[in-house]
Amino acid sequence: MDTVLGIDLGTTNSVVSILKDDLTVVIPVELDSIHSAKMLPSAVGIDASGKLLVGTSARNQALLGPEKTILSVKRQMGTDALLKLGDQQFSPQEVSAIILRTLKERAEQHVGHSVSKAVITVPAFFNDKQRQATYEAGALAGLEVIRLINEPTAAALTYDVGTQENKKLLVYDLGGGTFDVSIVQVEQGVVEVLSSHGDTHLGGDDFDQLLLNHVADLFQQEHQVDLRSIPAAHSRLRHEVEEAKKQLSFEPYVNIDIPFIAEHKGKPLNLSAVIERSDYQELIRPLLEKTISSVDDALNDARLYAKDIDTVILVGGSTRTPLLQEIVAEKLGQQPLSSVDPDLCVAMGAAIQGGLIQGQEVGPVLVDITPHTMGVRCLSVENGIPTDRFFAPIINRNTPLPAKRSHIFYTNYPGQEVALFDIHQGEHSDATLNDLVGTITLEGLDKQADAQSEILVRFDLDMSGTLHATVIERNTSLEKSISIDNAITRFQSQDHEQAKRKIDQVFNDSPCEIAEDQSTCDPESHLSPQVRERMERAASLIIRAENIFVSAPEPDQKEITVLLTKLKAAVEEDAQDDETDFDTTVAELDDLLFYLQDN
Repeated sequence: MDTVLGIDLGTTNSVVSILKDDLTVVIPVELDSIHSAKMLPSAVGIDASGKLLVGTSARNQALLGPEKTILSVKRQMGTDALLKLGDQQFSPQEVSAIILRTLKERAEQHVGHSVSKAVITVPAFFNDKQRQATYEAGALAGLEVIRLINEPTAAALTYDVGTQENKKLLVYDLGGGTFDVSIVQVEQGVVEVLSSHGDTHLGGDDFDQLLLNHVADLFQQEHQVDLRSIPAAHSRLRHEVEEAKKQLSFEPYVNIDIPFIAEHKGKPLNLSAVIERSDYQELIRPLLEKTISSVDDALNDARLYAKDIDTVILVGGSTRTPLLQEIVAEKLGQQPLSSVDPDLCVAMGAAIQGGLIQGQEVGPVLVDITPHTMGVRCLSVENGIPTDRFFAPIINRNTPLPAKRSHIFYTNYPGQEVALFDIHQGEHSDATLNDLVGTITLEGLDKQADAQSEILVRFDLDMSGTLHATVIERNTSLEKSISIDNAITRFQSQDHEQAKRKIDQVFNDSPCEIAEDQSTCDPESHLSPQVRERMERAASLIIRAENIFVSAPEPDQKEITVLLTKLKAAVEEDAQDDETDFDTTVAELDDLLFYLQDN
């Protein structure tokens, strides 16, 4: 039986899991990381020599070269954005494919054989464009994506409710970039999603930004320098506030100290700030209250009250926030569970779903839903006024998957030769205010007809939430299926092959092979492998220095500042010349930090 990867392609971190002997195994992907070895930071970078960086090395490089690093690409999925990485540009699908291929390769190293199939999780509120972009990323990574599964649904699969009786679960999933809440019913081995709601642009990244703005405003008031306008300073500050946010889950206050973060009139400036948990909680409270509005919507859609929920499950790293847990407990009248690691349970659920698809008896059967209403734009009369923007639902949101629904429409007049069907998803009665998924044009209708033609519109939603639409003129059996002509969601075969070659080239260590302009590639202009190692070491030293700086004696703080200044200059010079005092500066700073750690 083929191994199926369960992948949580996250905004901040990504995780890969498999089923082995009916047990879910999360695969180590960052063995040298100072953070969890089971999470790969969703960061992609290219160093000065053109070498690909993925994960912790890419995230660390962002401290020195933010313009060569892409973070939080998940928020761009389903858009036509072009993301700059050094001198190259990548689509969100291509960047996500690099992350997925890295997970695939490290999983293959772990299991000892090639793996080609995967179940990938997506936010429940991802629309069709975002889902199709995820499929495309998987294909570019060399994976057959056999199913997309909603993240809250995947998390529910990891919890054994231990009963055949009807139980209702509420899964509250707040990750780095997205929020979802789902109401799930479990009965006799069947997990059925009753409703889902959420926000694809609300998550821990927003908490980071609020805290970053708070600290940057304080610094600007004191020094008249806006750190947000300095790329390297902005990147270092973002790293520190993210770490501070995590500490505030366990500490009442944290210190943020960043030596030589900027300079003013030739004078180096240090950042020092104390963040109280109470101040941070007030910053994020409006966003947390916004999630509770989604909880209310999900309960209403499921026709349930808070008292009807048997178990509340927390998913996603951001749910470790104490205020969040308090608000959720108060709203739902019970303490939420997080007994399965909130960072890992989504990937684990995806692996379980992969096992179910393969026919393994590993747990409950899943019945998922569609989070958005699907329908077509048509002519109608609304409030006594004719309109050509009326949204006619065909498959309503929260319909169990797979789903097949049909609806009869009529041409506007007898003898009409062409019928145009714009397919939208959303909840507004004005179709133009919903997302346009695609268009079907049915041509060749009977122009001699003495009555309006009757046209059947059929929608099929598969288990991954992907739409297949067909229109049929009933009298003549004239038929047309949907074709989404959209470069965002479906690459043409030539574009797909070109993108796949581009991904293959990026994974090759030769900088000349990944250069966009082959004629300008000069191997001698790139850094040697030894210098690349120094660059990575420099980023690691900066993190160590900032952690030690606050507790160091004042003379040592000054020496750290001087060495960091020299290190920054040495990094910039090393990009041009290998003959610098880089090694000397690194060694001095390393020795000083070692001494301070021991004392």
